[in-house]
Amino acid sequence: MTTVLIGALLIGITIGLLGSGGSTITVPILVYLVGHSAKVSIAESMAIVGIVSMIAAFGYTRAKQVDWQSVWLFGIPGMIGTFVGAWLGGLATDAMQLIVFGIVLLMAAGFMIHRAFFCSKQDNQEEAPGPIDLVGKVKILLEGLVIGVLTGFVGVGGGFLIVPALVVFAKLPMRLAIGTSLVIVALKSAIGFAKYQQILLSSGMTVDWQTIGIFVAIGVIGSLVGKRINAKLNQRSLQKVFAVFLVLIGCFVIVKESSNLISQSTTTAEASQTLDCRICRTTR
Repeated sequence: MTTVLIGALLIGITIGLLGSGGSTITVPILVYLVGHSAKVSIAESMAIVGIVSMIAAFGYTRAKQVDWQSVWLFGIPGMIGTFVGAWLGGLATDAMQLIVFGIVLLMAAGFMIHRAFFCSKQDNQEEAPGPIDLVGKVKILLEGLVIGVLTGFVGVGGGFLIVPALVVFAKLPMRLAIGTSLVIVALKSAIGFAKYQQILLSSGMTVDWQTIGIFVAIGVIGSLVGKRINAKLNQRSLQKVFAVFLVLIGCFVIVKESSNLISQSTTTAEASQTLDCRICRTTR
């Protein structure tokens, strides 16, 4: 239980500090520490990260650090993509979803390392955003759709992709991009959670609302703490450390679930072979 509470606090602090990354550790904690199935964990992750992101976004909204044009440009295709991704996730096996999730973690680590080493100038800009040209708008729409599909399939909020996209394509300062990302993540998570609820109910499963409540309560506290210390710490160093952490988790998930997938395939093949032998004996 202590590990779970620490994990929930870490999720909130990560969201408050970086504006992203919370969902990348939520699913592994729910699957491997709490013991929930992949689909239930993904649904719970969307509820937890969505609510925590929404609450964390209030502070940025009050400080006028949310660009609403970018919210709708990115958020609407993102919500459509999330719905499609959740539908595809309902068709996939748990092991396959978690393997893809592990790959996404490695992608997240790569983007964070890239930001830490190559985007310092953009990260430090504080001037008001300029107008978004047509090419920029198209890129934002397309990336919103693609990230939405990933969100729906593996339960990540996608903030690690949204923030750099807003900095590059929408020309937003980093803190404005973080606030905008939190609103987008909250919107997409709401759509994804609604779709997964439908999938789970059709399979006779449901989320654990007590777990969601505990993670949200602790996560909100963590996000508030994270936001307060956001301006006092070196963002680039934080991103490097968190990127290494994501690589370790991603590799663990990929290896473990690949092993489970191979084991399941072997068991299925052996069962099929046994059935064939029985049929042969019966025929003789």
